[in-house]
Amino acid sequence: MNDHDGPARPGAGEVRPPVPGEDRAVSPPPPLDKGRIGSRAQGPGQPADPEKAGEVAIPSTWRNALSKFWRGLAGPPQAGGGSAPAGHSPTEAGPPGSAPRMLRVGVVSTVGNYREHNEDNFYLPTLAGKALGGGTGHRDASLEVLLDGGSQNIFVVADGMGGQLAGEKASQMAVDIIPKEVARRVGPGESDDRQVERAIRDAVAAANQEILGLSVVQTEFNNMGTTVVLTFFRGDRVYVAGIGDSRVYRVRDGQIEQLTKDHSLAQALLEAGTITAEELPNHKFNHVLYLYLGSKDARGGPEEIRADEVRAGDRFLLASDGLTGVVHDAQLAEVVASSDDPQLAARSLMKMALDNLSKDNVTCLVIHVV
Repeated sequence: MNDHDGPARPGAGEVRPPVPGEDRAVSPPPPLDKGRIGSRAQGPGQPADPEKAGEVAIPSTWRNALSKFWRGLAGPPQAGGGSAPAGHSPTEAGPPGSAPRMLRVGVVSTVGNYREHNEDNFYLPTLAGKALGGGTGHRDASLEVLLDGGSQNIFVVADGMGGQLAGEKASQMAVDIIPKEVARRVGPGESDDRQVERAIRDAVAAANQEILGLSVVQTEFNNMGTTVVLTFFRGDRVYVAGIGDSRVYRVRDGQIEQLTKDHSLAQALLEAGTITAEELPNHKFNHVLYLYLGSKDARGGPEEIRADEVRAGDRFLLASDGLTGVVHDAQLAEVVASSDDPQLAARSLMKMALDNLSKDNVTCLVIHVV
């Protein structure tokens, strides 16, 4: 994700003109303050890209209205070859719906065909506890981890914005800080959903504070921010959270479900009934974020944390919008459901994104519950 001052991202066609009545989604604006919506911009030396949204000033009452709107929103969530690591052999999945025993994981992160730098980062719960991703090229990893009540199996994907160095720094901070803060707050025997959710919320808020603080004191990071999505597995439970427009999906029995919400102005307009689902992909505010790490509005952490039962046979996908912006949900479901190797699935998804002319960095993290 890269920031520039160009127009918002179009789809395959032209940028849509403003939809009549869009201002019904929020209250009439007072004089603008300096709160900013997260935006996609260009790093130095990169070609102008009309698919990224520019920085926009937003009135504080607009932000309050959006925040109240999301908090009050009720209803169901949106629907929308690698080899095994050393010391492990491929594990056969148990019967669908049985108790989960293990997670098999594959991930790829690539700079893509248009960018000079990879501002995406990801975290896997390796022994080293070190976040991976970022840099100038391609990252590729896989692992297997046992599921038990005391394990800290957290997976994170972050998509930075603010220009090359700033975007990578923000996403790196997110994937470094959040797992450590969750581990510090959740003890091995903790089984109360509310306590785990509070720990996740506080961990993400801590990362936001660190990113926001650095953006204030170092001028080269003034405009930095990042999206973040995470899954935290403990025994037969998974906790899912996100800020921004990176996404977490679950594929169960061949059906795909988006478990996180996009915090974009266009999504808010859709939920308010101001625009239609058909208008959403090409809307000029589709990738203008009103909530992201590195903003004062994220001080409280994620607005929503989902806790669900995990079943053997479940498959999860964490991805940056370099994938989800150009590959339809049905195609994502087909690849994730049909491949028995999560690493092969991640590589296939990356190839689909690049073949579909994604102009962003692409990160795909696939988890099989077996």
